[in-house]
Amino acid sequence: MKELKEAIINKGVVLSKGVLKVDSFLNHQIDPMLVMQIGKQFAKRFKQTKITKILTIESSGIAPSLTTALELNIPLVFARKKKSLTLSSNLLTAKVYSYTKNETNEITVSKDFISCDDHVLIIDDFLANGEAALGLATLVEQAGATIAGIGIVIEKSFQPGREKLEAAGYNVEALARLASLENNRVQFLEENLINN
Repeated sequence: MKELKEAIINKGVVLSKGVLKVDSFLNHQIDPMLVMQIGKQFAKRFKQTKITKILTIESSGIAPSLTTALELNIPLVFARKKKSLTLSSNLLTAKVYSYTKNETNEITVSKDFISCDDHVLIIDDFLANGEAALGLATLVEQAGATIAGIGIVIEKSFQPGREKLEAAGYNVEALARLASLENNRVQFLEENLINN
């Protein structure tokens, strides 16, 4: 996605060979026009797929998931990382390890919001090792629902996340695929920035 790649190049900050900071437009401050384009792109890429719900994880996945849900005119459900007094029983749960934060969270979703009749599109901001997407997939499977696909805004293709998800049988669509962050430089898997 051309606009996303341009934002990554112009506003992203490479912190190390494994970490790209995009908090100026995606996961702290949000560029609403860009995120609307992200939603349109996910809707386009999954248009042939039956989808009844979108599932993401708080908080960085919410913005791109919301714009996709608006495009598809379907509900968005987000998994919580923190316990809530109002969300204490009848839960789907999974453990998710974050390499960036070096912590494990138990994510939860109420069973009221995902049923065995649902076809769920999972969306997240980043794909690196695949832990968040696999945790969300676990929640969908616990509900007996179908995973319609996994949409990723930015994929670190040099890490094993996609390989794990595809090995598990999931259809993965990423809007920007990074080949490398070596030498403080973003390199995309497909180098034709303007044409893709």
